[in-house]
Amino acid sequence: MCEGVCGRPCVWASVPTHSAEFRASWSRGRKPKSMVQLSTSVCLLGGFLGLCLIEPILTSLTPSSMCTPLRTLNDSLSHRRRYMKHYFPVNYTIRVHQREVFRLSNISRMRSKVKGVEDLLLQRLWFQVNQGVLKKIIRVMPERHPSRPYTAELEQRFRDAEGVFVQSHPAEVFQQELPETIQDIWDYLTEEPDRVPESSWRLAPPKSLLDNLYQTMFCLFSGCFAGEEAQQNYCGVSHWKKGRKKDLRPES
Repeated sequence: MCEGVCGRPCVWASVPTHSAEFRASWSRGRKPKSMVQLSTSVCLLGGFLGLCLIEPILTSLTPSSMCTPLRTLNDSLSHRRRYMKHYFPVNYTIRVHQREVFRLSNISRMRSKVKGVEDLLLQRLWFQVNQGVLKKIIRVMPERHPSRPYTAELEQRFRDAEGVFVQSHPAEVFQQELPETIQDIWDYLTEEPDRVPESSWRLAPPKSLLDNLYQTMFCLFSGCFAGEEAQQNYCGVSHWKKGRKKDLRPES
């Protein structure tokens, strides 16, 4: 069993993350395209009343409500080496969509090349990508595989975080336009498996996929985590290449 995965009872606010209505809003493709782009405040001077209309503004700050479920997810991920490497054959791989190999370099590339991309867009994409990754890992495990209870609990922690993420933002955020590049990735990820070209599949070790999940979580939700130093560049590949095995402490 997966001892110490959570370490304490974890109860989140009830969020209907698996309802048809929720999934229609959360995973909707092009009809309509989803997400709102960063906008500036638009003020219209209405005579002496100074009428001011403020459009929604997205920031890259992580809502504080996200931090508790993300820290719990981080606690679970700290056991990934044991459950994703030690309990699998050497060089074991699973088949995933090429877009599900989601690394820090993907985030860096989109930030520099995709016009209008904001952290909120990338956070939403992160949930969509890793939702599929966790399902594929569980799918290859027999019922009695020693890593199955751990992975099932990890997926539940992930769903908890996803539910809080949706609850932390206005519904309109998930119903407006995505940049074309993000929309294309989204469409690939939601395509029926039997319609995905063979060339779009990749083989990846389960631990490598969870390493990607872990590192990109720190990059995209860095406001919820703090190291020993005041500033940490969790989005820099060099940060992870330094071989730091120190525990990254959640902020108090």
